[in-house]
Amino acid sequence: MNSVVSIFIITTTLSSVLIFISFWLPQMNPDSEKLSPYECGFDPLGSARLPFSMRFFLIAILFLLFDLEIALLLPLPWGDQLPSIDQTMFWTASILLLLTVGLAYEWVQGGLEWAE
Repeated sequence: MNSVVSIFIITTTLSSVLIFISFWLPQMNPDSEKLSPYECGFDPLGSARLPFSMRFFLIAILFLLFDLEIALLLPLPWGDQLPSIDQTMFWTASILLLLTVGLAYEWVQGGLEWAE
């Protein structure tokens, strides 16, 4: 019970110190960029109807696709312990083959070329 009380005191003290430091340490020197409505570096007073390249969306979708691939392959080491490793390897190879064919198709179609 004594260790629980000491851990509670240490965490409360550490949290209080960190809150105090984060409240008093930052310097508040706002400049014109920080006071502007948008902090991204462009003039917010211009037209909001600027053309936007669809290539950005393509790259984002491809990133999500291959990020999903990693998420699907993460359980593979645990799948090795299943009684039928052939089925696990079949589905893993199927996912990788499908994604590789999709990447090759995008590459051949020129979807990965940034400049036209």
